[in-house]
Amino acid sequence: MADSSSSSSGNDAAAVDENSVSTFVSSLVFNLVVAAVIFIAFCILRPRFKRVYAPRTYAVSTEKRSTPVSSKPLAWLSAIFRVRDEEIIARVGLDTYMFLRLMRTMFVIFLVLSILSLITILPANLTGDGNATGLSRLTMGNVKADSNNLWVHIVFFMVFVAWVMHTIFGELKVYTRLRIWWLTNPTHASKVGASTVLVSTLPTPLIENEGKLSSMFDMFPGGVRQVIVNRNCSKLEKIVSERNDFVGKLEKALTTYAVKCEKAHAKSVKKGVAYVAPKQPMTRASSIPFKGPKLDAFEFYSTQIASRNQSICEMSGDKEQYKRQSSAFVLFRKQLAAHMAAQTVLDYKPFSMNSVSLDINPDDIIWSNLNMNPYDRRIRGYISLAATIGLVIVWTILTAALVSLVSIENLKKIPALSDMSDSKWFGLFSGIVPAVLLAVLMALLPMILRLLLRLEGTTRVSEVNLRLLHRFYFFQVWNIYLVTIFSTALLTILTETASNPAKILELIPTEVPKSATPILVYVLLLAFTGAAKEILQISRLVLRYVLPLLFAKTPRAIVNAEKPAEFDWGVSIPVHSLIFLMGFSYSFIAPLVNCFVAAYFGLFYLVYRYQFLYVYNDANWVTGGLSFPKAIQQIMVGVYISEVYILLMMVAKLVAADGVNANGILRVIFTGLTLLLTIFAHSYINDAYLPIINYLPVRGAADIEADPKIALMFPNVMDDGELNSDSLEVNTVLASEQKARLGFYAAYGSLVPKKFLDYVLLKVPSLLDPKKLLSPKPDAVQEKADEEKGIMSDDSPPALPMPTAHHYDSLSIDSALQPVSTNIVAGDNSLSIHSYTSATELRQRRSMAPSAASLGKRRSRFDMAADRLEVDANDNALAEAFSNPALRAKSVSVIWVPRDNNSLCDEVYRNVNAWGAGTIRIVSEGVWIDGKCNVKADVDFDPEAAAAVQAQKQ
Repeated sequence: MADSSSSSSGNDAAAVDENSVSTFVSSLVFNLVVAAVIFIAFCILRPRFKRVYAPRTYAVSTEKRSTPVSSKPLAWLSAIFRVRDEEIIARVGLDTYMFLRLMRTMFVIFLVLSILSLITILPANLTGDGNATGLSRLTMGNVKADSNNLWVHIVFFMVFVAWVMHTIFGELKVYTRLRIWWLTNPTHASKVGASTVLVSTLPTPLIENEGKLSSMFDMFPGGVRQVIVNRNCSKLEKIVSERNDFVGKLEKALTTYAVKCEKAHAKSVKKGVAYVAPKQPMTRASSIPFKGPKLDAFEFYSTQIASRNQSICEMSGDKEQYKRQSSAFVLFRKQLAAHMAAQTVLDYKPFSMNSVSLDINPDDIIWSNLNMNPYDRRIRGYISLAATIGLVIVWTILTAALVSLVSIENLKKIPALSDMSDSKWFGLFSGIVPAVLLAVLMALLPMILRLLLRLEGTTRVSEVNLRLLHRFYFFQVWNIYLVTIFSTALLTILTETASNPAKILELIPTEVPKSATPILVYVLLLAFTGAAKEILQISRLVLRYVLPLLFAKTPRAIVNAEKPAEFDWGVSIPVHSLIFLMGFSYSFIAPLVNCFVAAYFGLFYLVYRYQFLYVYNDANWVTGGLSFPKAIQQIMVGVYISEVYILLMMVAKLVAADGVNANGILRVIFTGLTLLLTIFAHSYINDAYLPIINYLPVRGAADIEADPKIALMFPNVMDDGELNSDSLEVNTVLASEQKARLGFYAAYGSLVPKKFLDYVLLKVPSLLDPKKLLSPKPDAVQEKADEEKGIMSDDSPPALPMPTAHHYDSLSIDSALQPVSTNIVAGDNSLSIHSYTSATELRQRRSMAPSAASLGKRRSRFDMAADRLEVDANDNALAEAFSNPALRAKSVSVIWVPRDNNSLCDEVYRNVNAWGAGTIRIVSEGVWIDGKCNVKADVDFDPEAAAAVQAQKQ
């Protein structure tokens, strides 16, 4: 009877192992095929859909734009690797650069891990004399408890923990040098936000006395330039919001009417009949459908806008009428003063002025959270923490329920599916569906967590994302790593040890390695399909091409659809940290995991390098790389969990052996010692680097003030010497080679010793050739293709406006601003490329276009937005920029709408101006109706700036 039971158990184990192989193979094949198809689709679609795959070539400020890539399918690969590290920081910021470094570092670590583990760990597992079958034979579960092969795992693990810690030290050293350079570089230091702090929870005496508040902060070096106390403008905010809604409705109504006029005229010409003006739109005053009489929409919207603009003009004249809030912006004359203020205990009262934020950007502020008292903020924090714990419990139940519902064992319990066999199709089902469901469920979580963080009283959006990093990572570790992936192993261990708790150590060495298959499946899904989905941007492809055709009916909506996407920092970094945890914790258990984790980080590094250079634009995410230390802390969590695993495995192996032996005890001692040494190293990291990560060191600021050239040059990040500019003062070939050498050290110095890098550079001197490190330029073939399409060089006359959608790349960025008349002048649709079907006609038309000298140059609206907060701005401009958005609202509304090509709606526009009572300005430049009666807009055009020019001419 026992033999029969044993045989049955063995058969079940063999079936499970066979199913794990089927699951792994089917998942691997499926993900490889899907990834290949998606990457091929990207290579085909990239040159054709530039607004999705290359918006950073035109829809950002000029100095941050990337050079357009050739239309060749694989040209983007060489283009992204020819951009220097210094230029990456200049284009996309230090946050992005450090994130890319992190991805590259993880790729190198797991690439080396993969190679060495296949050489050492895999043979040790295969010759471990265990009874495992299938994929389990490749894991540590196949090694007997008393086998000397376990020493291979221990030595391997200890060496790589040491290397990871060495890499972390090196990366933090690089980051601290780069952060000092970034903080003091004129690109950042010239922004007034670099020397500004937001002080929250001000005491009442300081709220009511700005002079006293200013004199208190005047104690810091350089003193205070300006203090701006925030004010409660809730009533004004409501009026501004209503006015903006009516502006949107009026723009939509006028744009639709202009298009109808154009269509009616084209129809009348085609049929040879007299033109009949379309009926003007009607609306109702009530928001309740069908309530109230119908009114002329143009008149109603215009009068409502005029009424609210009048109220805005009256209410924004005197700021003193608005109640002061318990927060203020303090603008210092020196950047160092702001950093000193952020580190200083500002008040002797509990919780008073205990929240000071650095590097302030008004667009990053959550204005509704600026008047929260410290006790209210703390209570909200406790409530948010309790809600987060509740979410953990709820998500655990939901995750476990979903995963269990789609398991083959539970599906077999359904009568209609009871006869199904464990075929490869069901292996494919069990390998893909749970991972997909889990990904969908986890995608809902960040929205809830962000809401909770905002309700806590967090004052900045960037701070919400930084705090989200750790919370979401905790959810990832708990729900995906522990609950989902280890659910089967934990359930088995708990079931078997319910009656005999002492058996738990006996089951750990056999059950834990079996979880390698779910980990492999999850990493496979994210490595191949996930990376491919990231670069294809299928959702944005739909949102930016299909939805605008349906909903973007006004010039403003069309231009907003052109804005580059933003990277989700708070969600993406924890996902990558989780993959590191999965890979490193199983690096010594199942070496096959290392290969796919290396593929994961390699593919995502490749994808992200392209995405950040050509797609993502995070203009408001400027933290100076503060997400990087948080990612390092998450990596440390992965190291700790891995060390606990190997310690438990060695203890379990010791207990499972026939008798206590010296070898087993030594193995436990060595793994325990590794954990202790890691704790000491982590403590050293916190003591050594955390204080200089967040703030500008006084010594660094003093060195740069004495020698400003230091802040202009990319630093020698691997040098512990003094900050100086002597090494790169001369513009020679030798200086260029030295700069290239420093860049090479910065890229790889944290991974390998400097002597090894010097040896590589000695053997491969071409790596120091500055020409190979220059930014990519379009090749001759691309230049010829661009000429056919109509892309003009910098020397070409910038005569045509920048259109949207498929045709954006056909025109110059620096087109000229045509004079804005006080009267409504017909737009010159003859300059639109949409009226022509051949490149020859387009070139002929361009030859007749006005020259740049005759029209004058205009700056991109993206450049003007970037220059809004320079330190040389006057105090009034700064006071306005750091005021509540409602106080910044203008009492004149700019209506940006197209004109039909035959001046058919001029009378309507004149009536709107009259109804607006001087508070409405219609701008028709930068937008036109093409030959197919579609509205097109110049993405570089700023209607507000044009309206300002129009006002000056009146």
